Amino acid sequence: MVQSPNKRLTLEEFLALPEGDVTYEFVNGEAVPKYKDEEMSPKFSHSLTTGALFLLLSAWAQGKGRVVIEWAIKLTRNRQDWVPVPDMTYLSYSRLAADWFADEACPVIPELVIEIISPSQTFGQMAQKATDYLEAGVSRVWIVDTRAKTITIFYPDAPPQTKRGTDNLADSLLEGITFTPQDVFQQAGIP
Repeated sequence: MVQSPNKRLTLEEFLALPEGDVTYEFVNGEAVPKYKDEEMSPKFSHSLTTGALFLLLSAWAQGKGRVVIEWAIKLTRNRQDWVPVPDMTYLSYSRLAADWFADEACPVIPELVIEIISPSQTFGQMAQKATDYLEAGVSRVWIVDTRAKTITIFYPDAPPQTKRGTDNLADSLLEGITFTPQDVFQQAGIP
């Protein structure tokens, strides 16, 4: 996906770009690679954690909604179109019907977005992205730190909470979740 240096894209132009080997997000009218360099691209623990979260969340979400890995979401940030590609997304069937199927970017705002910190990203950068998600209408954002073995939950109406060990991840939005950060990292096989 290549664009001329001074040409800004519309949302429609961005969404019409062909798929390729590189994942792009739509930021300020530009197609920006999600993983800008080798240090940022997902590594082993990132991939293991993605798989563990997918298994645990999918089991919980049965009959409630869908869990999707790296699905572009149409949002607005700073009054501009924004299409991030979170590591994982949860949408209830009340937001996007169980029989919905279209091979396109997510058309509704999800309840939960999960981002896993890559080696060259900082918690501060990810916290800013979490704030952007919340301001765009996402109900919960989890920032997963595989090094610290923590999951920080960002809320639209309360300070973030960092969960570790056997702290339960359930809240009123995700009723019935019974797993913990320890369960996630054990499932991932991260020592």
